[in-house]
Amino acid sequence: MAQAPPTRASRRAETSGTSSSVQLALATVGFAVNFWAWALISPLGKAYGVEYTLSEIQQSVLVAVPVLVGSVGRIPVGALTDRFGARTMFPLVSALTIVPVLFVGLVADSYAALIVGGFLLGLGGTTFAIGVPFVNAWFAPERRGTALGIFGVGMGGTAVSSFTTVPLAEAYGRWAPFVLVAAILAVFAIASWFLLRDAPGRTAGATGGMLARTWSLLKLPATLELAWLYAVGFGGFVAFSVYLPTFLANAYDLTATDAATRTAGFVVLAVVMRPVGGMLSDRLGPVNVSVWCFAAVTVLAAVVAFKPGLVPVGTIAFLGLAAALGASSGATFALVAKVAPADKVGAVTGIVGAAGGLGGFVPPLIMGAVYQLNGDYGMGFALLAATGLATLLFTLGPVRRGARA
Repeated sequence: MAQAPPTRASRRAETSGTSSSVQLALATVGFAVNFWAWALISPLGKAYGVEYTLSEIQQSVLVAVPVLVGSVGRIPVGALTDRFGARTMFPLVSALTIVPVLFVGLVADSYAALIVGGFLLGLGGTTFAIGVPFVNAWFAPERRGTALGIFGVGMGGTAVSSFTTVPLAEAYGRWAPFVLVAAILAVFAIASWFLLRDAPGRTAGATGGMLARTWSLLKLPATLELAWLYAVGFGGFVAFSVYLPTFLANAYDLTATDAATRTAGFVVLAVVMRPVGGMLSDRLGPVNVSVWCFAAVTVLAAVVAFKPGLVPVGTIAFLGLAAALGASSGATFALVAKVAPADKVGAVTGIVGAAGGLGGFVPPLIMGAVYQLNGDYGMGFALLAATGLATLLFTLGPVRRGARA
């Protein structure tokens, strides 16, 4: 099949004085910084649990609340990005995220206050719905899978949080990582205001009611199909990135620092594999890449369900899951770039991104409840394996047929 020719706008964009690669780099950095802020509570979940005598379910809710808000918030933020452009939305959202970061780090002194702060901290997670339509507009169709995969590296902000939050808090005080991230967010908000540019020829999205436009997109089979794939792929990544420290501490008796470091390794591999998934999708097709990824998720989750030793089987299984989930996320948005109308990419991204985040919100709650009931995580991973298998079959059926239409 011949590749679709570049659009006139994308050709102008890639030859203009403001290069597409510079804009991609800026968007990726902004995504990473905001995801760093979004993931600040998770590495400290166990410490908060001890300090406020929280149950496993309460800890799960605490680390999952930012995920929920950052997910649902992508729907309006994606629609607003279609209308106003990333040039406006990226600096605005980055600046607003500073407020909950400082609130959690300097003000919150109870479980209720942390829940409120985590709720507001979810704003940082909405930047995904800003960056995807922005990057999509800057690149020609045959390069979007790779470009969106590179942008997806920004989800490595969660790895930065895993690596740095606990050491900084232990060395300087609980406030230190929050103040540092707030300062970096401020720098990016200012820099992006002066340097970020929407692609030449960008067409603003429709100005009608947001609910009506969202409902019209939800009625499209492709939107719901992509939402399912992303709920399992990216949702699985988010669930592991926020809950893996607690899981490793409970299941394998690791220290908070060791658990956070191992989680960071998981996140780094998933981040690296996201652009790989995008590049493979440009060459092999996003559906084919998705099939292999969900097959791997099914097998590896089943292995973890039997609680193997952490070294080597458990480590290999978790790293394999990271690779498969990361690559599947890149493949899903390569598919978004192919099937979504150009002026609705932000809105579609918002819905699909929300599904991904919601997919990350539910598993920590299930894992916490399962562990609290019987002191074991096996049933939770068995459910993940079953979900992976169902998604594999769904990809081979409706998704493949829809991509050919």
